[in-house]
Amino acid sequence: MTRRVQILVALALTALWGAGIFAAHAGGHLRFLDRLEATLTDWRTQVRGVQRPPDLVTIVAIDDTVVKRGGSYPLPRADLARVVDTIVQFKPKVVAIDLLLVDRSAAIGDATLANTLATGPMVLAAAAIFPSASENVAPGSAGPLAVLPQAERFLLPLPAFADHAEVGIVNVATGQSGSPLSVPMLFRTRDKVELSFPLRVATRALDKPLTIAPDHLMLGDRAVPTDSDFALPITYYGPRRTIRTVSAQSIFDGTLNRAAIENRIVVIGASVAGGGDFYPTPFDSLMPGVEVVSTAITHLVAGDGIVRDHRVHIADALAAILLPMLLVGLLAWRRSALGIMAAAAVMIAWAGLNTYAFTHGVWLNAATTLAAAVPPVAIFAGVQLWAGGRRTQYLAAKSRSLAQFQAPAVQEWLARDPNFLSKPVRQDAAIVFIDLSGFTSLSERIDPDALQEILQAFHARIDKAAVDCGGMITGFLGDGAMILFGLPAAMPDDAARALKCAIDLHRGVEHWIASRPSAIGGQLGFKIGAHFGEIVASRLGETHQHITATGDTVNVASRLMEVAVRNDARLALSNALLDTADFQGAPDGVLSGPLLAQVRGRSGVVTVWFWRDRDGPKQAAAKAEAID
Repeated sequence: MTRRVQILVALALTALWGAGIFAAHAGGHLRFLDRLEATLTDWRTQVRGVQRPPDLVTIVAIDDTVVKRGGSYPLPRADLARVVDTIVQFKPKVVAIDLLLVDRSAAIGDATLANTLATGPMVLAAAAIFPSASENVAPGSAGPLAVLPQAERFLLPLPAFADHAEVGIVNVATGQSGSPLSVPMLFRTRDKVELSFPLRVATRALDKPLTIAPDHLMLGDRAVPTDSDFALPITYYGPRRTIRTVSAQSIFDGTLNRAAIENRIVVIGASVAGGGDFYPTPFDSLMPGVEVVSTAITHLVAGDGIVRDHRVHIADALAAILLPMLLVGLLAWRRSALGIMAAAAVMIAWAGLNTYAFTHGVWLNAATTLAAAVPPVAIFAGVQLWAGGRRTQYLAAKSRSLAQFQAPAVQEWLARDPNFLSKPVRQDAAIVFIDLSGFTSLSERIDPDALQEILQAFHARIDKAAVDCGGMITGFLGDGAMILFGLPAAMPDDAARALKCAIDLHRGVEHWIASRPSAIGGQLGFKIGAHFGEIVASRLGETHQHITATGDTVNVASRLMEVAVRNDARLALSNALLDTADFQGAPDGVLSGPLLAQVRGRSGVVTVWFWRDRDGPKQAAAKAEAID
């Protein structure tokens, strides 16, 4: 098969893959892409930043201040009637009550509230009850409304209230991340279709007729672009209280500002800790549901929502097919760094265009396009590399060997001798072990992203200390590391450099832990063990090789960390290391010992010394910061 035919076959397969990914996701499969899209949406929203919303809506929040005043939640109906009555007197466009008034309470309170609801334009919240956690579409349905979420029934307000107000369904659609990304505009049961709460409020506020078209809604003569299931995509303006919010307590105190109510849409809802519904959003881990609903209302009234309609889906389909083909074509055009750079430039341009479109009101799907592009590009690039590797086998083997080691001296040595340590070598070397304490229990309580940041910062400290002292990290062991001094060849000052590295690690990690928030730093500690003696150095592995050191010296260095912990110390040094380093003490450190310690898994005893800073942790932290 000629190269041209191979490229054509690759392009055809890539196009089929992209079309298949898009069709599968559009058909309700590949739900893992929804989680990825939610994450990318959060990131794009944060890139866009906080925006000032159109000043159309005021949220009157039944918050903790109100509950502390009244002593109970839900708010008594008589108190709610007082809130509504005061708002109505200030002449709002519409009063929307985002509370489910479905249960009876004290008769006088219900009667008072019912009479109050009759005094102004009101919209009450209802809820759709679904047969499961997901909102399913019945199979075999037909017509434009077949795609609507089908509920078993609607949980409506009491008739005494509903007779004086319009009703809308308040459910929102949360993605796999738990963050509401859209709000359904229409709901149905087997025999009934209801408007959503935001759509009912917007229709009443605008006082314009609503028309349901096959793929969008019309508010008067203005089109409201919706997703394929009549859901309104939403994008958040900022964290909670970005939309104007006042506490209902200001009504009871008589301090409510008329300007916050007059000729505005007023949404009454709960933001009580533990009492209201809260959702994670890109700007806020806990945003009250009433502000999510108010965001949708603002989009509908202002017409500033993000567009994700059928035209956008067509663009998504084209991107899922054409972008992978373009990338594969670029890699086939230049089987070199130029082709990779061109493909990378196209990916960067696509990412920039996608982000630009999102920040300017068009929601192009990113996850589906990535899923369509990454596998075929990775496979094609892999095949290209494999084909090129056959022609440059020796150089590729040399490059792989060099890439397996971190220390620059070892890389230089391998360049001269590719068979370095292909046979085990016995020699003297110094070994330093370090390990975090409390990391495992901490990892059970904090966010994985925060945990990764802690581990990266810790590894960076180890890497800096090892490189500065000429050591080689043979491996990171999760929350610890082993550093070897003595390769590529044993040097007279290996022990001295290992000792300096251990002391630098002690100061640097102590300073780093002290700089963490107390909730994290208070849970962390560390231990270090260092020893000098004979090791066996070798290369292990087949396709992926690494340098390692084994022997009693390595075991003793590791066990010295346990000895340090048992003796309320952080740095344990063997007498062999100190003697070889010709350590005479230092004016800024205190060496205590010697201690004849029993080391687990080894007969006999080891002479151990313990080191600490003379000036104490604060001065040691200052020294470590100065070194950084």
